[in-house]
Amino acid sequence: MSSHDPVAPSLSGHLRTLGICWIVYGVIRLIMAVCLVIYGSTATVMFGTLLNRVPDPLTLMGVFHFMYTVMIGLSAVCGILGLMAGLALLAERRSGRMFALVAGFLSLSNIPLGTTLGIYTLVMLLPIAAPQRYGRSD
Repeated sequence: MSSHDPVAPSLSGHLRTLGICWIVYGVIRLIMAVCLVIYGSTATVMFGTLLNRVPDPLTLMGVFHFMYTVMIGLSAVCGILGLMAGLALLAERRSGRMFALVAGFLSLSNIPLGTTLGIYTLVMLLPIAAPQRYGRSD
């Protein structure tokens, strides 16, 4: 950001808070991924009991296992990216912005904490380029 940008002076305090929030969120998502792995067999039994009136339960069970695996992967990736983003933002590294933007985008589907943190991250770290491109519309 340039020095005449009105957002630049107040961003450093937000980056520290944002870094701490991403570390906490990353730990929560990694715990969630571990719990999904631990309770996978219980979730399979619970989903399987719902399939007794379905014409083709094996196909739906396959879809369930695929989606469950995707959720485990998404939780692990969001947790790792959240930790990396938080540590990089606290250390004031350039890569912190990129990690935080990617983690923010991926966490938007996790209601309510991921959505809130993702939107806040995208608003704070995306460049404000519209006024420079289009100027004032009078």
